Amino acid sequence: MDVIPSGALKEGAPKNTIKAILFDVYGTLFISRAGDISIARQESGYKMAKIVDLLRRYRLKKEPEPFLDEFFGAIERKKDELRSRGIDYPEVDIKEIWQTITGFEDNELVRRFAIEYELVVNPLYPMPRAEELLALCKEKRIPMGIISNAQFYTLHLFSSLMGGNLEDLGFSRALLFFSYVSRYCKPSLILFERAAEALAKCGIAIENALYIGNDMLKDICPAQKTGFQTALFAGDGRSLNMREDDERIRGVSPDMVVTDFSQIMEFVGEQKA
Repeated sequence: MDVIPSGALKEGAPKNTIKAILFDVYGTLFISRAGDISIARQESGYKMAKIVDLLRRYRLKKEPEPFLDEFFGAIERKKDELRSRGIDYPEVDIKEIWQTITGFEDNELVRRFAIEYELVVNPLYPMPRAEELLALCKEKRIPMGIISNAQFYTLHLFSSLMGGNLEDLGFSRALLFFSYVSRYCKPSLILFERAAEALAKCGIAIENALYIGNDMLKDICPAQKTGFQTALFAGDGRSLNMREDDERIRGVSPDMVVTDFSQIMEFVGEQKA
C-alpha cells in the first residue's frame, strides 16, 4: 500500500527534550485502508463479495448483510452496557463479539475468523520510515510505547509486517496501552493517564514524552490534556483527521505537524542515551 498525500505541511518542533515516544497504531505506524480501526462498517459494504467468501469458507450459513447487522448491533449493545457502568468511551473485546455471532466454541477458530475479517475490511501496511524511526529509538535507548484503539490482532501486525514482536522492536511492555484490554477507548483520558503514571515510574516526566497520532480528537486532544508533547502525523490522507467542526478540540493544537517520520528522527538523533 502507498500513502496518499494529505496536503499538510511540516511545522513546529518539540518544546522539550524527547525522552520517550508513544505512538498511535492505525493511520500512524501503519497505513490503514479504513483510516481507523472503528470505520469497518463502511468498508464492509465495499467488500461484500469477500465477506460472502469468508462466510462460505467458515461454513457459516448466513447472508452477509444480516450477518453484519448482527455483528455491529452486538458491538453497540455491549458499548451501551459499558456506558451504563460509567465508561465514557467504551471498547469491546472483539473476540467475545465474534464468538457470540458465529457460535464458534473453539477459541482459536474465533481468533482466526476475526483476523481474516479484519484483513478483508482493513488492509494494512507499515507507514514509510516507521521501522527506521523505531530502530533509531531503540539504538538511542529512548523508551517507546503505544496508546491505541486496538484489538488482540493489533499486536500481531508488528511481527507479521515489521519482522519482530513489540519488545524485539524496542517497545517497553510497561508502556503498552490497548483499548480492548482496558475497555476504554480514545479519546478517553484513561489510557493517557495510565501511560503518564507508567512514565513517572520509569523516571520520565510527562513533558519529556512525545505522543504521535493522526487524529486531533482521539490523539492530540487527550495527549495534550494529559501533559504530553504532541505530534500530529499527517503522512496519509486516508487517516489524517482534523475534526475541524468538533467543539471538543476547540483551542487544541499540536506542538508539531509531521508528514514523514524522518521529521521526528531529526529530533531523536539529538538525544543522548
